[in-house]
Amino acid sequence: METQLRELVPFLRDRNPQVRQLALSNLLPQTAKDAPHRNIFLSGVQSGGLKKPEESNIIRDLKLLCRDQLSVSHDAFRALVNLSDSPMLVSSLSEPAFLVFIVSYIINPQSILADLASMLLSNLTASSAACATVLSLNIDIIVEPNGFYLPQSRCATAVAPDPYPAGDAKAVPALSLLVDVFVQGAELSDETRKRKGNLHFLASVFANLTSSPAGREFFLGARPSNLLDADSALEYPLAKLVAFTEHKDTIRRGGVASTLKNCAFQSSGHKAILSPDSANVSAPPSSSVAPGIDALPYLLLPLAGPEEFDLEDQEKLPDALQFLPPTKTREPDPAIRLIHVETLLLLCHTRWGRDYLREHGVYEIVRAAHENETVDKISEHIERLVSLIKGDEPAEEDPSDADLQEHPSSVAEPRDESDDEDSRIEEV
Repeated sequence: METQLRELVPFLRDRNPQVRQLALSNLLPQTAKDAPHRNIFLSGVQSGGLKKPEESNIIRDLKLLCRDQLSVSHDAFRALVNLSDSPMLVSSLSEPAFLVFIVSYIINPQSILADLASMLLSNLTASSAACATVLSLNIDIIVEPNGFYLPQSRCATAVAPDPYPAGDAKAVPALSLLVDVFVQGAELSDETRKRKGNLHFLASVFANLTSSPAGREFFLGARPSNLLDADSALEYPLAKLVAFTEHKDTIRRGGVASTLKNCAFQSSGHKAILSPDSANVSAPPSSSVAPGIDALPYLLLPLAGPEEFDLEDQEKLPDALQFLPPTKTREPDPAIRLIHVETLLLLCHTRWGRDYLREHGVYEIVRAAHENETVDKISEHIERLVSLIKGDEPAEEDPSDADLQEHPSSVAEPRDESDDEDSRIEEV
């Protein structure tokens, strides 16, 4: 059987698209994690010592086929999503030229397979090397009257506009555009929808990127709200994401929750994370100021239920949590609930953060959440959170307060998930 499958590999380069499609459709099932002949795709990439893994012909073919016509590129993307859990292939699939294509393709609103490309990017950014590349990645755009075009995204499933836009291409930071298209992907109305994909898996990309200090500094760095207008008002990229903690899609909710938690490890950004958008604040080491992210309501809403509070307690709550309807339900996914509680714990590591949480009804919300919680680990974290909020403060301020050293909790540092196969997305 393996011999016959290997004989199909040269047909991936056949001039006839039907032949390419037939060969790929027979090879695709072997890309799954437990497929008996998966070694077909891995042979030729092993290396020893300090030698960099070499790219096999079949992986090079699959990368090229992602630009092919719809039926072929669909299966090529699926194959690479499945294969991207292999550490031996990460180097090849994270090669800058390929990442430029993937990111440009995702950003292009006409890309038919943008969701599959987002899944692939999510898997790749579980590697620290791919994260570093994406964080520093610049892509070319050609500015048009109604937006911009990305020449590096051009392929059969993302055709160039006609007429082709005039003007010279200029390089712009890719990550800022990824944040913007992620927001656009949540648009539900067909009349106003700008994209062919929902791009939920970009939330996992952002979670992966913020596992590094450079990623957290990006999302907590004040930047022009419109990348094409350098004079536009400054805004924190994280502020564009927080509203999705209540989104109906679990992948989007979970990825945004993890991004928020990872950003909370940067204690110098706590004021920016918690402050309302009516206050202009900075997040050191940057000295630029922008409206506060106002993340607290979006952290508490998933933990809130339909409970009624006394008027005195009600007035402590952020406006978005006052007088919630009797149909209000809590976040159904226990893993996401735990992430939100851990984020609140991280925000308690500074005296300013603890005071802010006390003054804005966090205790009232988590007390009710604790009464209804069925998972022991979450209950234990809530109890730890309550002890920090309700506990006595030291008489003198600890100078190390801003360094995430005071009141240590069990919240773990963001980790590199490059070897965590369970976190990978499998298409087949």
